[in-house]
Amino acid sequence: MGLGRFGGGVAAARWLARQGAVLTVTDLRDEAALADSLAALEDVPVARLHLGGHREEDFCGADLVVVNPAVRPGNRFVQIARETGARLTTEIELLIDHCPGTIIGVTGSNGKSTTAAMIAAILHVDGPRCWLGGNMGGSLLEKLRWMEPGDWTVLELSSFQLRRLGLNRPMPHVAVVTGCTPNHLDWHRDYAEYVAAKQRILLMQTPHDLAVLNTLDEEVALWEPLVRGRRVPLPPLEEIPELKVPGEHNRINAACAAAAARAVGSTWEAIRDGLGGFAGLPQRLEQFTVIEGRRFYNDSASTTPESTVAAIHSLEGPVWVLAGGKDKGLDSGNLAAMLVERAAGAAFFGSVREVLKGWASGCNPEFPCTATETMADALRWCWDRSSPGDAVVLSPGFASTDQFEDFRSRGAEFVRLAGALA
Repeated sequence: MGLGRFGGGVAAARWLARQGAVLTVTDLRDEAALADSLAALEDVPVARLHLGGHREEDFCGADLVVVNPAVRPGNRFVQIARETGARLTTEIELLIDHCPGTIIGVTGSNGKSTTAAMIAAILHVDGPRCWLGGNMGGSLLEKLRWMEPGDWTVLELSSFQLRRLGLNRPMPHVAVVTGCTPNHLDWHRDYAEYVAAKQRILLMQTPHDLAVLNTLDEEVALWEPLVRGRRVPLPPLEEIPELKVPGEHNRINAACAAAAARAVGSTWEAIRDGLGGFAGLPQRLEQFTVIEGRRFYNDSASTTPESTVAAIHSLEGPVWVLAGGKDKGLDSGNLAAMLVERAAGAAFFGSVREVLKGWASGCNPEFPCTATETMADALRWCWDRSSPGDAVVLSPGFASTDQFEDFRSRGAEFVRLAGALA
């Protein structure tokens, strides 16, 4: 249910077909929107393919329904499947259930992708084979055939994925929580439901498991009583080696990664080597070019105000910021106040543009800012006002889906537009 475009649905279909399942694939999108995913299933025997909408009979007759994590709670087709006796699962649950190695799960409102990748970088230095996946795009289901009991698997886990994991089942041996601030409130009923989804990574552990909590985060510090196993403290930030990725937030991410790796037996030498060599992830404050003396950064993966705040605090010199997108029900007042304080100017785009401009102008009517419909116009505004030595940063702070397929396509378009300036 929900083939999707990021590989999880395709991987689930391919893996289930190898197990002998009779497959029905259904999605609300049409064939044109799912062309790449459908091409990846050309060699897979699909019994029924229903696109452009779901059909009740598909769910009434199913033994197993693999639900896309983006499907909202209360969906009537999911309810039909439940009432007619189907087992409900997800791609990530199938992976966790059948993974032969030891799993490290990483969640958090911000920093979970970077922290997961840092852990994998350390474990690759230290010897054992390590697989990295989860919410980062793609799927490790297709790699199960090559996994071995001695391997490590590091999974980034979103609130959507955690919310659908069944109770009373194995969970990651090591749970890492990087932080918790309001997010996805356009999907979750309220902040309490969002927090509860994140906390599931701890509540389903056993006394033999390990938990790393970023207790520098006020919300996560309150979760210590929820730990079922052994809590692993963070190392002092001053013990973290010099990093290639900038910002205090990345030093905290690195501390979480170091704590998790140390807890499973990595040496401090491997931790230093792994963190020191980590060059960052694409579209996360990624400097990709310099044009006429201006440094350009692609931080399109920033989809919360807090992540944009952390990114701008990490940069030196005058910074011109492109921010905006689709509102997820989050408070943007702190973001606007920070931009007024630290940025040289800001161009707001997308559906939230007027709200952001209102916040910023309310903080300081003299602050250079504008509201444009498109990212292209926002970039032109910043370019015309910037000077050599300045930074021009796409750090939206909001979801991309008002104007783009996803944050990756938003970032790719920013890189293309910047290249055209040259």
